[in-house]
Amino acid sequence: MREFLIVLAFISGLNFSFSQQVTDVFPDGTPISSWFKNDQKLQLKDLGKQYRITDFGAKKDSTIIQTQAIQAIIDLASANGGGVIVVPKGVFLSGALFFKPKTTLYLAKGAVLKGSDDIIDYPIMASRMEGQNLDYFPALVNAYGVDHFSISGEGTINGNGKKFWEAFWKKRGENPDCTNLEVSRPRLIFVWNSKNVQFQDVKLINSGFWTNHFYKCNNVKLLNLYIFSPHIEIKAPSTDAIDLDVCENVLIKNCYMSVNDDAIALKGGSLRR
Repeated sequence: MREFLIVLAFISGLNFSFSQQVTDVFPDGTPISSWFKNDQKLQLKDLGKQYRITDFGAKKDSTIIQTQAIQAIIDLASANGGGVIVVPKGVFLSGALFFKPKTTLYLAKGAVLKGSDDIIDYPIMASRMEGQNLDYFPALVNAYGVDHFSISGEGTINGNGKKFWEAFWKKRGENPDCTNLEVSRPRLIFVWNSKNVQFQDVKLINSGFWTNHFYKCNNVKLLNLYIFSPHIEIKAPSTDAIDLDVCENVLIKNCYMSVNDDAIALKGGSLRR
């Protein structure tokens, strides 16, 4: 059954060789709304109560998995009416995290949220991959039904993907026809069924699989992001920078993307017999 992709993407700030003609309509004649022309940045002071993770039980120790501690802080913020989860300077190792309604993420300068490289820290659950709704590994950062979800700050989310890349290339060497889904790998960020999402200024690097995956999302703004996965020495397979899957109204502006596959991929399902 074919699913249809509904995407209105207005992509600017990229070095395309297209004509720079200014227009107020999309190619199909649909007027470009003022929403696409607003690239105003979010301010930390406006994101609600701040939950600095080291003030609520997380430790400055890059050698221990802190999934439970960080998730407890997200849950606490949501239960108390919402707020912003602040990752301070330092390296914090975690498995899959699930943001809740009225919670957002802020990474201070020098902060690194680093993904575990053990797939056991990404428990299989309902997800979406390769145009299919299926049970699969979640991402490092997940937001299911979180309107106004944002990621901001000058810090880094590091997928720590080398172990997953090596597993993929080993499998591909054994079976040249193996598919992406035959190797257990987490994405970096997955946002499902959310409205008014904004990512800005952060560095998103070394994802084990796709870097940013948006499914059934409306009004998504991606501003001044640095998105990177290596393509020399060991290639990071299928680390798409931005995957837009059945999304509507997307603004991508002033983003740097260097990954070992698609920069921006528009997805809408696959034909199955």
